[in-house]
Amino acid sequence: MKIGVLTFHRCINYGSYWQARCLVEGLRAAGHDAELLDHDCPDVRRAEWRCAFQPELPRRTPRADYRLYAGKARRFLSAFDALPQSRRFPLAQPEEAGAYDAILVGSDEVWNFRHPWYGSQPIFFGQGLKADRVIAYAASFGNHDAADGIHPDWAERLRGFAAISVRDDNSRRLVAQGLGEEPALVLDPCLQFPPPEAEGEGGQAYVALYGHSFPGWFQSAIRAWADERKLPLVSIGYSNDWADAQRIDVGPEQFSEMIGGAVAVATNFFHGCVFALHHRRPFVCAPSAYRFNKVRDLTRELNAEHHLASEETPAETYAELLEAPLDPAIGARIDTLRARSSAYLEAALG
Repeated sequence: MKIGVLTFHRCINYGSYWQARCLVEGLRAAGHDAELLDHDCPDVRRAEWRCAFQPELPRRTPRADYRLYAGKARRFLSAFDALPQSRRFPLAQPEEAGAYDAILVGSDEVWNFRHPWYGSQPIFFGQGLKADRVIAYAASFGNHDAADGIHPDWAERLRGFAAISVRDDNSRRLVAQGLGEEPALVLDPCLQFPPPEAEGEGGQAYVALYGHSFPGWFQSAIRAWADERKLPLVSIGYSNDWADAQRIDVGPEQFSEMIGGAVAVATNFFHGCVFALHHRRPFVCAPSAYRFNKVRDLTRELNAEHHLASEETPAETYAELLEAPLDPAIGARIDTLRARSSAYLEAALG
């Protein structure tokens, strides 16, 4: 089948890049002619670049870090160019995307009304797309909470989808409330069609730190644990002045390799958890308010919610989570969900 994948494929964000790549590569491995729909919007592009250089606003990026963030952005641009993509078309003119046997919308926060520059874009709700069937795979409403519901106009657009699946329970509840029917719950593409496993760069053992704007209590707990074990904290992709080393400028491939090569992972990002799970690295997460729904639902679905930390988490729990191998039951649960996700895709594509 000729399949278009509609997602946030040009975000300068490791998770966004990998979920787009993994889904396309998974479909191509199944024999389909799959490509990313290369939508473009000057306003979105400017917002993306502002975020790439100023990820912690209102806290300003130190000038000394600009060069490193620029190197990271250049590596992302090269990685984007290597992905199979359609001809470029305006985001606001989905009819210019071309015709497909099927278009898969997702993964990522494609339905997040609160997203600062992609929120409420009609294209992600199927408007104007030319396809025999439009399908949602692992779509998410992000930090738009189920308690806030969906306006009937947006729910009506979702009714045009031939099949709907989501990747978190918050999104499941929103679809169920808005459409009166249960969507399938499936794996993020990075776990469904995982990238190659990586052993890292070798050399000294280290703890991978992925994210930014960590709460002070989490910084103190991770710092104390690492110091006691004489393990350096290496910050990947973002500046964290409490880390021992900054690897801000790594590209998407090296990000995965560094997570895979770490002794353990400390994060507050959704895909920090996903890649720790993929590489079977011990991890602990202090989810930010923006990412709380996604991280809570991911760990709950995998029976791994004990990997979430709070201000009350004792030091001995950090030691247990960051030193013990992942519970094999988590891997077994991923295998079960992978089979369910494959069955969904097979049925949806027909």
